Amino acid sequence: MNQIKTLRAILVLALVSLSIFASACVQSPQQNTAAPASPTQTKSGKIRIGLSMDTLKEERWQKDRDIFVKRAAELGAEVLVQAADGKDETQVKQAESLLTQGIDVLVVIPHNGEVCATIVEAAKRQNVPVISYDRLIKNSDVDLYISFDNEKVGSMQAQYLVDKAPKGNYILIGGAPTDNNAQMFRNGQMKVLQPLIDKGDIKVVADQWARDWLAEEALKHTENALTMNNDNVVAVVASNDGTAGGVVQALNTKKLSGKVFVSGQDADLAALQRIVEGTQSMTVYKPVAILANKAAEAAVSLAKKEKIETPTKVNNGKIDVPSILLEPISVDKSNLDATVIKDGFHKREEVYKNVPAQ
Repeated sequence: MNQIKTLRAILVLALVSLSIFASACVQSPQQNTAAPASPTQTKSGKIRIGLSMDTLKEERWQKDRDIFVKRAAELGAEVLVQAADGKDETQVKQAESLLTQGIDVLVVIPHNGEVCATIVEAAKRQNVPVISYDRLIKNSDVDLYISFDNEKVGSMQAQYLVDKAPKGNYILIGGAPTDNNAQMFRNGQMKVLQPLIDKGDIKVVADQWARDWLAEEALKHTENALTMNNDNVVAVVASNDGTAGGVVQALNTKKLSGKVFVSGQDADLAALQRIVEGTQSMTVYKPVAILANKAAEAAVSLAKKEKIETPTKVNNGKIDVPSILLEPISVDKSNLDATVIKDGFHKREEVYKNVPAQ
C-alpha cells in the first residue's frame, strides 16, 4: 500500500514538472522581442511608393504618372497611385490610406500646398519620408522638393511677350491661388514686367487668378477684360496651357486670335497645335520625363536610406527644404521640332495635324 502511494506521488510530481517545462517553452506575445519586419519587406519583396496626385484630368499629369511608375518598376519598386480630382479633403484621406498600406516613401503632388502639410505630419508619425513633387508643400518638414525653376518659368513667359510687345495693355491670368507654383510663376513674371510697368510702357488692365487652373475661368476673365478695354490688349500672360486655351477661346470670339500674344506652359498637345496654327505664341516646356524619372529614383533612394544630392534649398515657411530644381525651356514655332518633338514628348503628325502640309 505504501508503495502504491509512493508511486502516485512520483507520478503527480512528474506531471507537474512536465507542465511547468511546457509552459516555459511557450513564449507569450508580450515577451516576443523579435524586431518587426522592415516596411520594404513586402510579400513581393519590393519597395512600395505611395503617389498622391492632385488630379489626372490634365494631360500633363497622366504623363508624369506613367513615367514615374515605369521608372520605379525598373528600379524594383511598385507604386500605389491615388488622384484626388482637385479636392483637398479627398487628397488627405487618400494619403492617409496609402500610409496604412505599408509604403516606404510618400510622393505628393499637392492640390493645396498649405493643406498638404497635414499629410506630411501624418507620414512623419509613421517615419515615412515625403517628397514634394513639382509643387512645394508649405510649412512642413518635407524631406525633398523636386521641381523646375518655377520663377524662371514665369520670367520666360513674360520675357517672350515683352520681346514681341514691349508696349501696350497686358492681361495677367494666374493659376490656382492655392498652388504655390502659381505664386512663383507670378513672381517671375513680375520681375520682367514691373520695370516696364513703372516706366509706363506696359499697363496691366486685368490681373486675375484662375481657380483650379480652369480654362473656363481664364475665358471669363479674358472676356471681361477685353470688354472693359474695348479689345485694346496686346498680350495675355497665361500661366499655363490650360488657361491659355481659355484665353485663345475668348480672343477667337473677338477675332483677335493670332493678333494678341499669348504665353503658356506645359507643352500640352492642344497648346502646341495652337502654336503651329498661330493662335498661341509660346509655351514653356518642362521635360516631365526628367522630372518623373528623377523623382522615382529619389523615392527609391530614400526608401533605402541612401544620400541624395540636392544642389539647392527652398524655404517652405518652416524649413529650408533640400531641393532639386530642373531647367525649363521656352518653346515657340522656331524650336518646337528640336525640343518637344525630338524628345518624343509628342508626335509631329499630331502637333501639325491641323495645318496644311508644307
